[in-house]
Amino acid sequence: MAVAPVARDVIRVTGPDALGYLQGQCSQDVSALEPGDTAEALLLEPQGRVDAIIRVTRSGADELIVDTDSGWGDAVVARLERFKLRVKVEISLLRWRCVAVRGPDAGDVASPADALRLEVVWPGLIGFDLLGEDPGLPQGVEECGVRAWQAVRIEAGVPMMGSEIDERTIPEEAGLVQRCVSFTKGCFTGQELVARLDARGSNVARRLRGLVVAGTGPGSTPGPGAELVAGEKTVGRITSEGWSPLFDATVALAYVHRSVDVGSTVTVAGFNAEVRQLPLVG
Repeated sequence: MAVAPVARDVIRVTGPDALGYLQGQCSQDVSALEPGDTAEALLLEPQGRVDAIIRVTRSGADELIVDTDSGWGDAVVARLERFKLRVKVEISLLRWRCVAVRGPDAGDVASPADALRLEVVWPGLIGFDLLGEDPGLPQGVEECGVRAWQAVRIEAGVPMMGSEIDERTIPEEAGLVQRCVSFTKGCFTGQELVARLDARGSNVARRLRGLVVAGTGPGSTPGPGAELVAGEKTVGRITSEGWSPLFDATVALAYVHRSVDVGSTVTVAGFNAEVRQLPLVG
């Protein structure tokens, strides 16, 4: 069990039209959320590329809290303001912080009363995030560094804005459709491309994969941007990496060309790496 401060940007969306407005803007069926419920969703461009991965929490009858990766809060606010026409909605960026707790016994950990607790289920790991102006650390939980949290995120195959996701990314490449898209909710911005790819078997040129890099140590890991080579061809690049005590090796996320099968070995920064399906842990 461990706790780590994790940088997140938090936005409040309020007003009598708040729920209906978000329902039309994001990819998930947020209209089904009861107070206290949370859902992961995407904000998409009309052409279907990702503006942001967000988490939507219904905090009241006419209030929702939206959080996203650090540095993307202003972009989320601008994206939501862009289509706000003749609706009673107020959107504001909050100065809130996030504390992440992960571990098999997280359900037994009490959280501070002054923080919003959001349950998290990652492959192979459960936990929760605390959002608030100054969320305290839960009692009896060991604090770990951000690099340890990063390694666990990679093992779970959870993509991050600015690393795995940018303005060129489409949801299917990053494995976000199943997690973040509802095909029964009705129309939302960017729906056409997502639905078309799904109808065609989700055939995209590259996919986010996991890597386990052999022969590395905590001080000798290939960094983000390192090229993956198969034969004489560059077939991908690392987007995030970290040292994993579980694998006793570097683990990484990378976009890999569809010509490279899961289980193949590629070369990266002079090391051999096995391409694996995500998540790396079950």
